[in-house]
Amino acid sequence: MADRANLPLNTSLFRPGDRIAVAASAGADSTSLLLALHEQRVALGIGLSAVHLHHGTRGAESDRDRDFVQALCARLDVPLRLAESDIPAAAEADGETLEEAARNARLELFRTLMLGGEVTMVATAHTQDDQAETVLAKLLRGAWTEGLSGIHPILFLGEGERLPVIRPMLHLSRVQVEAFLEARGEAWCEDSSNTSTKHMRNRIRHDLMPKMREFNPQIASALATTAELAREEEARWAIEIERLLPQLLLPGKPVRGGGRAVGTASGESAFSLEIERLRPMDLPMRRRILRGAVKRLGLSLSAADTLRLLRLAGLAPATSPVDPTVSAKVGARLSLGSGLQAERSARELRLSRTR
Repeated sequence: MADRANLPLNTSLFRPGDRIAVAASAGADSTSLLLALHEQRVALGIGLSAVHLHHGTRGAESDRDRDFVQALCARLDVPLRLAESDIPAAAEADGETLEEAARNARLELFRTLMLGGEVTMVATAHTQDDQAETVLAKLLRGAWTEGLSGIHPILFLGEGERLPVIRPMLHLSRVQVEAFLEARGEAWCEDSSNTSTKHMRNRIRHDLMPKMREFNPQIASALATTAELAREEEARWAIEIERLLPQLLLPGKPVRGGGRAVGTASGESAFSLEIERLRPMDLPMRRRILRGAVKRLGLSLSAADTLRLLRLAGLAPATSPVDPTVSAKVGARLSLGSGLQAERSARELRLSRTR
């Protein structure tokens, strides 16, 4: 149970002088984060505000949430930035789900606040339960190690701006959060969409997690630990791949007489890898080099497509299943749905982005 005087946030994410906006949705998690930071703001040496995005997806319930956040901020004397977005229209225009469109709208709002100098960081109220549900969702869909790393304590927005969104409650359970609010007699709003089992996350929350707790009552903590371990493993691999890639990636195509021809067409992007430099590497390193190269093209690789590229290069493990659609012959080509084109030459594996 949470101590009445304090909610144990991850204070290592804060620095004296930070101006922090809490993403306040009116739910229990964000309400507790706002209250806890309000109580601890002087000790932490931070400036505090809140931000609320009215999604327009739940009618009167969305209005209720906005009004709740407004009243709470007025009572705490916390500055509030209100914004509105037509999420259904954005989802239709961009071909996204409502959840994807809402997330993108929130992140763009956070980015705007930080780029405008209103705040130095945004804090969101993701909890250990959110972390566990995320890891399970990634596992069910099929994920690389970085997918199992789940929600990171810090998310940096922007290409070069590194605008921080922090998650100081990832180690706390919903039970702790609600106990913190109940000890203070504080109310919060329940989102009725959280009960709908048409969303995968809700099915995980209401159906799968209770079943898993029958096997391990501490399953949320165990999955959160898995995420932390995966995150640390990925950080270590990232350093190694960033060191090796510049030594391995060759621009364009080789030309007769030596040298390489690099395309100048707008948007053209291509790299080659020498197959004999990949051959001595173990399988995990080969996979990561390929995925790192493709990432440089602004694309991503599934596990299945990574295996297809290895097969094209003649470097697939002998135990992998036969795939008659992929040849390792010189001149063989492979088009992947992500927009990646691969071509096998006598010495190289050429990777290019087609769109």
